Amino acid sequence: MEQLEEVLDPRLIKLDLQANSKRDAIIQLSELLKAADYINDVPAFVKDIYLREKEGITGIGDGIAIPHGKSNYVTKVGVAIGILNTPVTWETLDGKDVNIVILFAVSNNTESARNQLKLLSLFAAQLGHDAVVQHLKHATTPEDVIAAFTQKEGSER
Repeated sequence: MEQLEEVLDPRLIKLDLQANSKRDAIIQLSELLKAADYINDVPAFVKDIYLREKEGITGIGDGIAIPHGKSNYVTKVGVAIGILNTPVTWETLDGKDVNIVILFAVSNNTESARNQLKLLSLFAAQLGHDAVVQHLKHATTPEDVIAAFTQKEGSER
């Protein structure tokens, strides 16, 4: 698992996500993961995500949260992305609400844990670019979201 292209699945990207809370956003994205066969149990997976949430803040600022956690209910590593139509309250580094949620589904085995760290660092690196964040905030299709993460700085595709 080297490239973001390999984990960005248009079926796992929901624009205009209508969530009224952090939990609601996580559940809706978990349901996308289940529908696409990335996880096999939504309530149990959500419980595992919340176990990780207790360990530290997943709201990284600029309206973005990256909830994640290892779970035995993950059948395939994946990333569900929701762009909310109305920001929700979330524990964040900058104290602001969140309107982009990037939910990582990673299984509990050791190789998967390594993949999770790699995935998180790849996404974090991209989210460090203002252009990527702006592109995400203005995305109108799942393809726009994928393009935000996969376009190289200053290159045309």
